[in-house]
Amino acid sequence: MGYVDVEVADRIAVVTLNRPERLNALGTELITDATAAFLALHRDRGVGAIVLRGAGAGFCAGADLVGGNALAPDAEGRGPVGSVYRAQEHLIDLILAIRENDKPVIAAVHGAAVGGGLAIALACDLRVASPSARFGAVFIRVGLSSCDVGVSYLLPRIVGATRAAELMLTGRHFSGEEADRFGMLNALVEEGGELDAAGALAEQILTNSEYGIWMTKRGLWANLDAPSLRHAIELENRTQVLGTFTGNMREAMLAFREKRPPVWGDM
Repeated sequence: MGYVDVEVADRIAVVTLNRPERLNALGTELITDATAAFLALHRDRGVGAIVLRGAGAGFCAGADLVGGNALAPDAEGRGPVGSVYRAQEHLIDLILAIRENDKPVIAAVHGAAVGGGLAIALACDLRVASPSARFGAVFIRVGLSSCDVGVSYLLPRIVGATRAAELMLTGRHFSGEEADRFGMLNALVEEGGELDAAGALAEQILTNSEYGIWMTKRGLWANLDAPSLRHAIELENRTQVLGTFTGNMREAMLAFREKRPPVWGDM
């Protein structure tokens, strides 16, 4: 794909936003290519986890304000409301393709991850970054609201409502070190170590069964919005009962007795 590269090795897909001359700014083609890549990986049985990174000097600088604002393939010929609304929906397609992907997605962040770039990082399940990474909910600084492309939903759930309010109302940039203190990162790594750290997390995840990974991601994010503990438990119960029919629990007990890694059955 033109602005996105996908490489797969040992069941880990590395998706690279590849528009380095614009700090991987979110133009129409990059969004289209990235969405297509995540939709394809969603059903790829040869892939168990995904690492998302940016080529060049940064992760993603957000909307391409220099290259134009028509961020949807079908925006041409629409009025002001329709054009901008389709631009919003076009980027949301990517956010949802990441968030709703069956495979865990790990963001490996260096340099800028601001605006839409922050939203993409937040949509991932896990995040690692270097100290010099630069995040920001900067929409408010261009005369809009910081409630944009999922940030008002995701950021408070990750760092808490009080901290999210500060970051969104000021629109200030914050570093990888701050993001780590805020609880936004799974690991703060040395400069240049983001990809290796994300890959190591993916490898840890892939020691588990396909069913276990799939249903843990599904259940975790579904129950984040559960209206009560009882609702969450009911979903958990059904997931566990269904999981016993994979045969993997018997294999895990046998492997434990035989002091060997389990050999998981296909889902």
